[in-house]
Amino acid sequence: MSRSTKKGPAVSAKLLKRVQALNRSGEKAVIKTWARSSTILPEMIGLTIGVHDGRRHVPIYITENMVGHRLGEFALTRTFRGHTSRSEKTTQIRKT
Repeated sequence: MSRSTKKGPAVSAKLLKRVQALNRSGEKAVIKTWARSSTILPEMIGLTIGVHDGRRHVPIYITENMVGHRLGEFALTRTFRGHTSRSEKTTQIRKT
C-alpha cells in the first residue's frame, strides 16, 4: 500500500536539508545517510548518496528512473554467494 498523496513523500528532514544545501552550492559530494526508508525526490537527481547497508555506505547515483522508489531498494543488505552443488556437500560430509 502506498503513502497518501495528501501527506506527500516520506523523506528524512535531515537528508532533505543536506540535499537542498548541496544543490544550492553546486558541489558534487557523496551524502552519507542511514535513512533507507526515505523516498527519492526529483531534487536528488544527479547526486550520489551513500546508503548504509548494515556494514558500509553503498554509493548510489540517482537517476530519473529511481524517483518515487526508496533509497534502501538500491543498497542490498545481503550478498548471495550461490547455492552449493551436490559434490561440494558430499565432500564436506566425508571429510568430517
